[in-house]
Amino acid sequence: MDLAYIPSPSTGVIDLGPIPLRGYAFCIIIGVFVAVWFGNKRWIARGGRAGTVADIAVWAVPFGLVGGRLYHVITDYQLYFSDGENWVDAFKIWQGGLGIWGAIALGAVGAWIGCRRRGIPLPAWADALAPGIAFAQAIGRWGNWFNQELYGKPTDLPWALKISEGPNRVAGTYHPTFLYESLWCVGVALLVIWADRRFKLGHGRAFALYVAAYCTGRAWIEYMRVDEAHHILGLRLNVWTAVIVFVLAVTYIVISAKVRPGREEVVEPGAVEAAEAAEGAKDADSGSASDADGDAGREDEARAPGKNGTAEAAKNG
Repeated sequence: MDLAYIPSPSTGVIDLGPIPLRGYAFCIIIGVFVAVWFGNKRWIARGGRAGTVADIAVWAVPFGLVGGRLYHVITDYQLYFSDGENWVDAFKIWQGGLGIWGAIALGAVGAWIGCRRRGIPLPAWADALAPGIAFAQAIGRWGNWFNQELYGKPTDLPWALKISEGPNRVAGTYHPTFLYESLWCVGVALLVIWADRRFKLGHGRAFALYVAAYCTGRAWIEYMRVDEAHHILGLRLNVWTAVIVFVLAVTYIVISAKVRPGREEVVEPGAVEAAEAAEGAKDADSGSASDADGDAGREDEARAPGKNGTAEAAKNG
């Protein structure tokens, strides 16, 4: 008998009149909002303009969603293109299925386009956004809870996740791998924030640290999952992906630290020009005010002798 477990929602959809509010989509939207909001705060602290992160996210987010869905559909093509399956389901993103690898890869392409249009370096923007992305993933993973998907092996631990009977799933209690990954992502975000403050990471190294740390957790969490997946040499495809991306991220950190040590002094030239213009205008206003005070003082001095002379003349007369 299970004494304790994490219940799963009876439905992943709440109908607000004619509008269905899907838990999976809701978690993704909240995650994007948090990533942009927190990234904007970090960008401003680095000397950038408010709103720049959101402007570039307009490019990065759609590209990321498309990339995430493409990765999922390509690596799990049997769910949509095998006998008895409907290929139209490949477009039903609200039913779940976003591969973080494809989302980051194609999202980076969108971010590069946005950064190029604004004339700012992509690595600096990625560094500012890195912990926000990790927080977004932590929130987005709860979408899997709403859909009762991507859970781990059976367990009777007190924090086991209870899954109900349904298509492609058997009722029981399982490891809540969605929760494990959510908590891991929070830890990754805090790690990047700490390391960035401690070591002043720049030129994309904060982002690379996020990637490496996430891959470390994803490898062991992925190993616990029981959903259908392709295997290579006995390991799930996503485990191999995590290992390869981890090596690439660490290699980038090492090489980048040698080639481009330190941190960018200017992340958004337009922000510097605007600040200099504002400072110049302020100095000009201060100068005008000082000149006005000086003129007023000289006028008072000019009037003072006249008054004294008149008074003296009246006295003598």
